[in-house]
Amino acid sequence: MYKSILIPVDLGHEERAEPMMQVARLIGGSDTRFILAHCVEEIPAYVMAQIPAGTVEQSVGAAEETLKAIADRAGFAADVIVQRGHAANAILDIAQEAKADCIVIASHKPGWDDFLIGSTAARVVRHAKCAVHVLR
Repeated sequence: MYKSILIPVDLGHEERAEPMMQVARLIGGSDTRFILAHCVEEIPAYVMAQIPAGTVEQSVGAAEETLKAIADRAGFAADVIVQRGHAANAILDIAQEAKADCIVIASHKPGWDDFLIGSTAARVVRHAKCAVHVLR
């Protein structure tokens, strides 16, 4: 059984959260720490100059509230982390900081772009220092 399971949630595909939480429950134990995480992509400085102050912080706060609501609706006890940065890098950083021994991540059907640059799930699988369970 895993002691700490990270579940990265793309809020643009919120419907994938519940299946990931179900799998995490199955592979976790009664004392497993579950972590729901989301990444807010960094905005280039030249764009940030045009965005009202506090917009990114509001986005982070809204993401935290949404993750809490997702967990509450599913009756899922989890810590919530929202980090800024590139999605794959943020997931790997959170996993390392939280000492996660498994990441449960959803993936989509790969397309041509994924063969050129790689999807977030593929990058996590290639670089994670812990087990990764990918849902299709």
